[in-house]
Amino acid sequence: MIIKNPRLEISAVSKKQYPKQNIPEIVLVGKSNVGKSSFVNTMLERKNLARTSNTPGKTRQINFYNIDDKFYFVDLPGYGYSKMSKEEQITSGKYIEEYLEEGKNISLIILLLDIRHKPTEDDFLMYDYILKTNLPFIVLTNKADKIAITKVDQEVQRIKESLGISYSTILPFSSERKIYIDEVWKKIEKFI
Repeated sequence: MIIKNPRLEISAVSKKQYPKQNIPEIVLVGKSNVGKSSFVNTMLERKNLARTSNTPGKTRQINFYNIDDKFYFVDLPGYGYSKMSKEEQITSGKYIEEYLEEGKNISLIILLLDIRHKPTEDDFLMYDYILKTNLPFIVLTNKADKIAITKVDQEVQRIKESLGISYSTILPFSSERKIYIDEVWKKIEKFI
């Protein structure tokens, strides 16, 4: 996909601030530090559009990235970051829940998981929540560059089995090596 002018349109903390454009929204959910911001930068071939950090929990608002006025990447705050105060965790959780319940243009949810680890309790909760929305979704097992390429398929299968995924798409991804991008765009393009 050719991207000409992606931009951060707004960082929202309530539905009053959501963009008014009636275009598809591709929603990114996952634990803090799973690589949602790196995913945005990699897919859009930009280095610093989405702010990345080695410190988890930096994204505290809902970031709407406008992609050539055709669709949005919507980066939700990460969940499960233990160093965030309880109050901050509750606030972030409310942002996520409100958006997933009130967002009118959600066309696809992308759940990012770390390929190196078993899904956490928070990952299972989010996966169950996504299932209850009845919205289309895919699962990306991010950080595939951190394991041997010969083990990628095996780890994807392990995560698929642990979540009990039988019908939805689950794909590996790597922002570092920039591999698997074409497969992910093929899935996304069906929803924009």
